[in-house]
Amino acid sequence: MEKTLWSHISTVRDQSPLVHSVTNYVVMNNTANALLAVGASPIMAHAHPEIHEIVSICQSVVINIGTLDEYWLESMLNAATNANRLNKPWVLDPVGAGATSYRDTALMLLLALKPTVIRGNASEILALAKSNQTKTKGVDSTAESNEAIEAARYLNKNFGSVVCISGQTDIIVADGKEIHISNGHSLMTKVTGLGCSATAVIGAFVAVIENKTEAVAAATALFSLAGEIAAEKADGPGSLQMHLLDTLYNITEQTFLTRTRIK
Repeated sequence: MEKTLWSHISTVRDQSPLVHSVTNYVVMNNTANALLAVGASPIMAHAHPEIHEIVSICQSVVINIGTLDEYWLESMLNAATNANRLNKPWVLDPVGAGATSYRDTALMLLLALKPTVIRGNASEILALAKSNQTKTKGVDSTAESNEAIEAARYLNKNFGSVVCISGQTDIIVADGKEIHISNGHSLMTKVTGLGCSATAVIGAFVAVIENKTEAVAAATALFSLAGEIAAEKADGPGSLQMHLLDTLYNITEQTFLTRTRIK
């Protein structure tokens, strides 16, 4: 499987997809740089008058509700609606799902538009599936990724989305199958926006890879492994960011094939 996933990484580098991100203020710079490092091109736009045109020229859309408000929610709904109309994939990052009723209401509106991919931590996936047995601590997870597998199956079955549960082990759920990716490093949790950046990278892969489950697996494996390698070189969270971007840009096939841990 690793060879197939590497071929998808090469495809992204070769085709340089244009990704439209309606994302949050905290992570815009991180997200744009991560997309550039993997070979994609970012557009960050949320103005209502241009959403339709922006979506029409991009190959995928990423929606991240981190700094949610009424204006941005309308932008997100417009972007997702236009992506569906144009048959373009879109990715939902349900940041802070379960934290507030407003956030949950917004997510129900977005979920009704059937995202191609949903990526979130275990607490967010549980909340999105309307589980009453979890709590969200801000944007951090209070549950382990394997605790959200049933919730992910529910979302996949009812909305058709490939679901990626982030955590110590990233778990991808789609069509009755699971892919477990065990790369990454705990230092990655000390840098804000890395999860959001991983979601954006997924947006680049689903833009040009027909098999969306493989696209999510390739993007997730690449980002997690890059974080793991970066942590080995870093002195702390500051230098981790620098090494992560460099690794995303420079990673080789041999390194990917020998170090990726997938089952």
